[in-house]
Amino acid sequence: MTFRMTPRGNSVPTHPLMTQSSAPASHESSAPNGLSQTPLDQWHRDAGAKMVPFAGYEMPIQYGDGIVAEHQACRNRAALFDVSHMGRLRFDGDGAAEFLDHVLTRRVSDLGVGGVRYSMVCNADGGILDDVLVSHLETPSERRFHLLVVNASNRAKIIQWLTPLLAEFPTVTMSDRTELTAMIAVQGPLAIETCKKLLSFDPARLKNYQARITDQFAKPVIVSRTGYTGEDGLELIVRAEEANRVWENILLAGRDSGFIAAGLGARDTLRMEAGMPLYGHELSETVDPLTVGLKFAVNLADRSFVGDAALRKIKADGPQKTRIGLLPEGKRPAREGSDVLDSNGTKIGTVTSGGPSPTLGVPIAMALVDRERGSDSEYQIDIRGRSVVARPTKLPFYRRPVS
Repeated sequence: MTFRMTPRGNSVPTHPLMTQSSAPASHESSAPNGLSQTPLDQWHRDAGAKMVPFAGYEMPIQYGDGIVAEHQACRNRAALFDVSHMGRLRFDGDGAAEFLDHVLTRRVSDLGVGGVRYSMVCNADGGILDDVLVSHLETPSERRFHLLVVNASNRAKIIQWLTPLLAEFPTVTMSDRTELTAMIAVQGPLAIETCKKLLSFDPARLKNYQARITDQFAKPVIVSRTGYTGEDGLELIVRAEEANRVWENILLAGRDSGFIAAGLGARDTLRMEAGMPLYGHELSETVDPLTVGLKFAVNLADRSFVGDAALRKIKADGPQKTRIGLLPEGKRPAREGSDVLDSNGTKIGTVTSGGPSPTLGVPIAMALVDRERGSDSEYQIDIRGRSVVARPTKLPFYRRPVS
């Protein structure tokens, strides 16, 4: 899907992975219930995955060994996640960096080839429309482009938001590559070393938040040293028809090291332990990035972007709420939406994410609370009508060991 014809005189991309002029047919399919399926859908079913609706897709929430086993495999060895539901939007043409600079909270104009940055798309009020990864890539034929990875649930919204803004940048083309590609996350302490056997480029040479286009058995692949688990690892983007081959090659290469497939359940417990926000929980259109502690992803100096005026005011006045980590006493986890109370039983905030921590062996939670109460030494959480004491703790709950 291309949102503007490439201007006459501009050459079109020739790299087979993300080409616009000769794109393969879509490999996204739909189930009878109207949900979309990723290119790896049949593999998941054959492996006995429990499939659930998620962001318009049928996705595996867990396999036979269960969420805790998948979580621990990622922390101690490595796990594979099908993240093909994430949106992948490509930007070509002169001015692409300037356009993204105009719509993202993070500066893009100085992002060198191979760079990846975490950023956000905000509305005029500073509310978060989505949190994204933006990459600057170059094909072997030296064609440069930018790639935006967006949340699956926000893909249509972000396309709709960005399309009219492109009118001010007539040389820039946006194309949706989601259905033509697959995305695989390989996460864990053994991920890099194992993938080294499969790629024509040593991924250990990538620093965190770097990417490049290479190949896997002569087939193109975008490799980035990024992830959403708190572990080291890679995210791979391949053509949809190559997804099963690449997935099985990685599992085979990591078989002796205990690699396993993991679903959405483990992905959620891993990101909670790592203190990573999730759209629809910590992030939303009614929450700004400064409130949730993401000021590192907001570059206000010497630039203008959609929402910057509102964010400047929030920075000057101070956010009204703050995000904190909590350790509830006992074994009952606090769930999203639970009230956070002060010592007098007055509501001062809300749990945004909560659940058991397989690594720590205790319940954990993140919450948005009134900023003036963000440094209290003790809180209470209303867990299904029962008040439970919760101690604050610094985020993240888990930080991987430094080798």
